[in-house]
Amino acid sequence: MDVQLRQLRTLVAVVEAGTFTDAAAILGVSQAAVSRSVSALEAALGARLLQRTTRHVSLTPTGTRVVAAARRVLDEVAHLRRIVEESRTEVRVGYAWAALGKHTRRLQKTWAAAHPQVPLVFVQSNTPTAGLSEGTADVAVIRRHLDDPRFDTALLGVEARYAAVATDNPLARRRSVRTADLARYTVAIDSRTGTTTPALFPPGAEPATIRTTHGVDEWLTLIAAGQAVGITSEATANQNPRPGVAYRAVHDAQPIPVWLAWWKDDPPAHLTELVNLACETYRTVQPGQNRRGYWSAAPHRPGRPGGDLRAEHRWGAAGNRLRIVLSERRSQ
Repeated sequence: MDVQLRQLRTLVAVVEAGTFTDAAAILGVSQAAVSRSVSALEAALGARLLQRTTRHVSLTPTGTRVVAAARRVLDEVAHLRRIVEESRTEVRVGYAWAALGKHTRRLQKTWAAAHPQVPLVFVQSNTPTAGLSEGTADVAVIRRHLDDPRFDTALLGVEARYAAVATDNPLARRRSVRTADLARYTVAIDSRTGTTTPALFPPGAEPATIRTTHGVDEWLTLIAAGQAVGITSEATANQNPRPGVAYRAVHDAQPIPVWLAWWKDDPPAHLTELVNLACETYRTVQPGQNRRGYWSAAPHRPGRPGGDLRAEHRWGAAGNRLRIVLSERRSQ
């Protein structure tokens, strides 16, 4: 016989109330039902948990240990229920480095006007899925390819790449830089959650030294100290100002696609509207948008120097599902 949560609740209620009669009153059941539940639990565990008298009950040594464990189990179950309840009352958007940059506040305000009872809460999680796998986010902002069949994604738009250098670095005096300008320095790269890889640099201009970092704070601290330079998204420059760090546009680097990801088998409420609003915030000022409304980026890929990533935003036939159609085009 399996142990049931109802039996654990009954045992704890008897211990806290002191008698079967008082426990029955608290639980809203009969005294006989309380007695049966405790007996069934003892049978399932194969041990006596309570010493019964006509006026009082007390725990056996085994019962003392079981009650302590039962309270922990019931607390965890309550925590699970709170998680589910919170998911109904707010939408948590995970991100690793910079949320949506300059678009973040606009999206929050637009969302708040449409859903005043369902806050849009941004939560930072320095993991490859920005909190999705860990359960801390309902949807996540992703700026690198997410090759995981558990998740669906929608392309929101693209962002320019920016260099981050120390304010006393000669490059800080320029309005913009090239990737080759950065290769002469140690380049800080977060290979787990960052958007920069050695493949971003043109052939023959790869950085001589790479410094591995773990998260945006460590990355910025190295750069502010003049120990490295870095390349990141425009969103990082907007959302993470740091004394001692200057951000400069990288005019020859391909833009960064920005995706929204969610669990394929458990999409959050209001997903379609969230994707639509987020796309709209990027659509107003997006670099590289052509006249037909396509978002275009061309991330460098080893062995595919001419790849062109295009995303077409369409509504499904029912009008309630946003589809993202991707196609790759080789340059002639």
